[in-house]
Order: sequence, then C-alpha cells, then structure tokens
Amino acid sequence: MADRDPDQRKSYHHGNLRQALVDAAITLIEEKGPLGFTLAEAARAAGVSPAAPYRHFRNREDLVEEVARQGFVIFAEQLERAFDRGRPSPLSSFFATGGAYLGFARSHPGFYMAMFEAGAAISANPELALAAQRALDVMIRAAELLMAQVPPERRPPPTMVANHVWAFSHGVVELFARGAPGARAPYTPEEMLESGTGIYLRGLGVLPL
Repeated sequence: MADRDPDQRKSYHHGNLRQALVDAAITLIEEKGPLGFTLAEAARAAGVSPAAPYRHFRNREDLVEEVARQGFVIFAEQLERAFDRGRPSPLSSFFATGGAYLGFARSHPGFYMAMFEAGAAISANPELALAAQRALDVMIRAAELLMAQVPPERRPPPTMVANHVWAFSHGVVELFARGAPGARAPYTPEEMLESGTGIYLRGLGVLPL
C-alpha cells in the first residue's frame, strides 16, 4: 500500500495541525509582530509543508484571527476570575479587572498583539466577535455593579465606563510595552492604572474627593 504523502505524515505527527499552526503563529507574532511573518513561515515553524496550512486557513490574516479568538477566550476567563461576581466588593473587583488586563498583556504577548495590533476586522468574524464581546461583557458587569451606587440622574452608561477603563488599560499597556518610554518610569503599570482609574472614579462620584 502506498505511503501517506509528506503532508499527511507530518499532520498526523502533530495530531492537531490547526492548533500546531496557531502555536507556531503565537511564537512568530512575539518575535516579529502580527504582520511580520508569512503563512509559509508558520508552516515551517510547525514542521509542515507550505501547502499544509491551507487545509485550515485561507491566509495569514485568517490564522492571526484564530490566534486572536483564542486569546480573547483566555482573556475573558482571566477577567471573569478577577471579577469574581463582584466579590469581595464591587470596587475591589472593578480594580481587579483592570489588573487582569495588564496581567494578560504581560503573560500572553503573542495573543495580545494578535488581538489588538493586527488590525483585524473583529465584527467581520462572528466567532472572534463573540469571544471579544464576552471579555467586554465582564467589564460591563463590573461597571454595572460599581455604578449602582451613583444616583440614577448622574449615572453614566456602564458600557461607556467599561470602554473608558478598557481604553485606559490598553494605553497603559502600550506605554510600558516593549521598551516604550513608560518602561523607564519610576512607577509600575499597575500603579499608573490604579491611580488613573481612581481619578476617573472620583470624577464620577464613586470615590470621595
């Protein structure tokens, strides 16, 4: 009986070719950025032929979007653990979600870059959009609990509060990332995020002036 073709032998060796390509892409993204490698390079890093990835991905962008989707799943799980259904208090859990944002960016740089630096049209990919929304929903729930103590006539939409803190967290990550100027600051990213979030919450009347 004829032997399998080389691609079949290699994909069988990996067991899960799709995930092997994702894992290879994560490493390449960390080394070169989400736009700095080709699908052929991902194939080579995964130990398969240049044609093999096309069984699972249309192009590099498709592969990077799958990395982003998996990243958002992990991100949402970490946010949910940090939020812990508002325990021990809405305020502490709100701050914890911000800390989880920084922690994820630090511990999963490849995922983070695929999620936020690849320029993916998230809304055009239903699975990616669903994973991203799950992460945002955690921050919205944290904001809802916290904003409940603000009088209704002065209460901002929880989605806006969640997006403000998301944007602030993202800015802190970028300021301190990969040799950026913030890396030389005499304070940590966590300290900057906490102080900035505190100023924001005082402006909303959540914290005393």
